[in-house]
Amino acid sequence: MRVGIIGLGLIGGSMAIDLKRKGFADEIVGVESEPVNASAAEKIGLVDRVVGFDECIRQCDLIMLAVPVGAAVRLLPQVLDAFDVPDGENRVVVDVCSTKEHLARSVKYHPRRRQYVATHPMAGTEYSGPWAAMPGLFDGHACIICDTEESDPKAVRTVESLYATLNMRTIYMNSASHDVHTAYVSHISHVTSFALALTVLDKEKDEKHIFDLASGGFSSTVRLAKSSSDMWTPILSQNRDNVLHVMDTYIEKMQAFRKAIEEGDEDAVRGLIEEANKIRRIIR
Repeated sequence: MRVGIIGLGLIGGSMAIDLKRKGFADEIVGVESEPVNASAAEKIGLVDRVVGFDECIRQCDLIMLAVPVGAAVRLLPQVLDAFDVPDGENRVVVDVCSTKEHLARSVKYHPRRRQYVATHPMAGTEYSGPWAAMPGLFDGHACIICDTEESDPKAVRTVESLYATLNMRTIYMNSASHDVHTAYVSHISHVTSFALALTVLDKEKDEKHIFDLASGGFSSTVRLAKSSSDMWTPILSQNRDNVLHVMDTYIEKMQAFRKAIEEGDEDAVRGLIEEANKIRRIIR
């Protein structure tokens, strides 16, 4: 098995480490558009070779798109186009993006559509670039595989084997459901963190005070604000309707807290907090 990974940042680089270390791939070939990142990925040994886009597609059995979703929408049809060669039906392309409906629509009627498997490994950190890659990043986390009925069963089995190698739990749903759920459990968390960071930076001009007074609660809440704008801008754009719906609900809850605090209604504040405490049943 020769695996080609397009995009050697946190996700792609971490995939490269574990797929080679755990024996899923005999060789990992990387593609990286940023020269500094490409040089670093090769120097620190994330991949066996860094090659061009076309060479990667010609040589590899499985192609992984580990790039921002805006780039993935553009590249996915190109990869499938390149599969229109003898023995091309035996190749697989998989993405790891955080939104799925736009990707699904971009290749819905492509003649090689069945060789594409849509996935989203629910793991990561706020850091980016090849230096952020680490072994074991995916251990124990969930991976969503979407629209399996649109993919060739053999391709799906190959991808299931890939994520089993990474020690991930697989969950199956369609692209539309995926985008709704990720808006609630992932995308709103990032928007909230970005907004909180802007609020603090706007009001607290003394950076030393922020550093000295920021406790664990603040740090854990705002850490996502360090996430890459190149990755999150297209995510929020492509999942706009779902994200806006979640934001409206979030704003309603914030307004409920504001009203209770403004009126000095401690019973209302306590009630809101205790209602929120029910999340303990889900997240420990």
